[in-house]
Formats: sequence, C-alpha cells, structure tokens
Amino acid sequence: MRGKYYISVLDLGKEETLEVLEIARHYKVERKAGKRKNEILNGKIWAILFEKPSLRTRVTFEVAIRELGGETFYLSPSDVGLGKREPVKDVARNLERWVDGVFMRVFDHRVFYDFKRYSPNLSVINALSDLEHPCQALADFQTMIEITGDLGFHLAFIGDGNNVANSLMLMSALLGSDFTIACPEGYEPPKEIMDKALEIAKRTGSQIDLVRDPKIAVSRADFIYTDVWASMGQEAEAETRRKAFQGYQVNDELLKSAPEHAKIMHCLPAHRGEEITDDVIESERSLVFVQAENRLHTIKALLSFLSQ
Repeated sequence: MRGKYYISVLDLGKEETLEVLEIARHYKVERKAGKRKNEILNGKIWAILFEKPSLRTRVTFEVAIRELGGETFYLSPSDVGLGKREPVKDVARNLERWVDGVFMRVFDHRVFYDFKRYSPNLSVINALSDLEHPCQALADFQTMIEITGDLGFHLAFIGDGNNVANSLMLMSALLGSDFTIACPEGYEPPKEIMDKALEIAKRTGSQIDLVRDPKIAVSRADFIYTDVWASMGQEAEAETRRKAFQGYQVNDELLKSAPEHAKIMHCLPAHRGEEITDDVIESERSLVFVQAENRLHTIKALLSFLSQ
C-alpha cells in the first residue's frame, strides 16, 4: 500500500467512499462478534506523527493497525519538531526509507503536500489539519447511515466553519446528502471549500446551504452537529470567539426548532456549557460516543481499502 494517501475527503470518489463505509460496517459486526484480528497489514509499519494531542484519533489508529496485523509507533512534537528542528521535506524523505505509511495530525494542511512531493512512495493519512478532518467525517457518515439506512438525510452544523465542518460539507456534497451550516459572519468555511462543495452538489443532488440563524438550520435536520468554538491553536481568540458565537449553543431551546427525531453529534472533546450543554450531550438523542466508537471501524476500513 505504499504511495497511497487520504489527505482530503475528495481523495476518494463516491463509490470508493461508500466501499470504505461498507467495509467499516463489516468490521463493526465482526468485532461485536468477537473477531478482532486479521493479517491485512502483516509486515507493515506505520508511524503516528502528531503536532497536536489526541485521545480518539491516536488510540483508534493504534488499535486499528494492531488489529490488522501491522505495527505502529508514536512520534510526539518533541521527537520531531516538524518544520522547526528540521525541514518537513527532510522528515518526509527519512520516513519514506523506514516505514510504509504515516498518520499525521498537523497544524498546517500544506505539510501533507510537502510529504506527497518529497516522499511519493510513503502512504499518508490526514488525522487532522487546519483545513480538513476526513477520518472524522468517515466515522460520522457511518454513524448517520446506521440510523437512517441511506444517504437521504439532512445534516445541520452549528458553529465555526472549521476543519470538521469543511470535511462534513465536502462529504455531504460527494455522497448526495444535504448540509447546512449556521455560523456568524466572519466564521464561514473557506470560500474554496464552499465553492467546491457547491460544484460537486450540482452533480450529486446535494443541497448545501449557509445561514446565520441556527433555528433555520435545524428546522429540518435529521442530525445536529457542533464542535468547539476555538480549536487547538486558536486559544488567543477564545474570548473573541465566545462572544461571536453567543446564540449558537446547541441546547434545549434550540432543539425546540428541530424535528423530534433529530440526533445530536459532536466530534469531541466538547467544551460543555459553551457550544453544547451537558444535558444535551448526555441525552438519549446524543450519538457522540457512537461516533467515537466508529472512528476505529472506519480507520480499519480505510487502511484495508488503501492496502488493496
């Protein structure tokens, strides 16, 4: 599987993405039946290179690699100093000579393209960047499909037009689901992401919308999604963002404007009491821990697909 990559949601087409999700469904069924191991990645070694801390991403990737028969090891920020201790292109060319793939969680999305350029025989998976979080989107779509049985649902995202929102919007457009984001002015997804999603939606029949009023966004939602208002690396903006996002909290009052069947989603970690209330995230409508579980199954599925 050398030289394969999943840096953006759009690195896989619709049918390929659906195949990954079907493999994930299969792995989930198998695991619940007690079958965890196979040898798809036997003899393969993956590095985990993170500039940001992680619970779900790191644990699910390490477990996924081991359950697929491969080996993995973790490189912390202090181990590598990506772009500081030595240039990204040097790190990439070294790793290409030692390992089969690298699973990366970085501040700057451009790092991935340096890896593609300088280590073309190294497989690379985006575990999160400032622009996208494609592995999270895979797990989220597995979760929603488990509830609805199809792709004809409406996902409403309340909050910042961040990496998670970007990947969810692109995947909605790709797979033909409807997506609405409600955010204050100045916190929209990047124009190039919006434009790309709208372009794809014309072919797939997806409806992509941006609104300011969260009540409008949730009015026909099957799923209501939120994320932190200030992501890692934006700590200095936290207070400004907290003021800007007043009125965008997912709480009982907002849910009065949503259909009764609408489910609640969050990629975690959550700032309870800010973007979402504790009672909502702990309610029977919440899917947050199902999403977290599905991170494992979709990562296993993605690795299996890329190994073909």
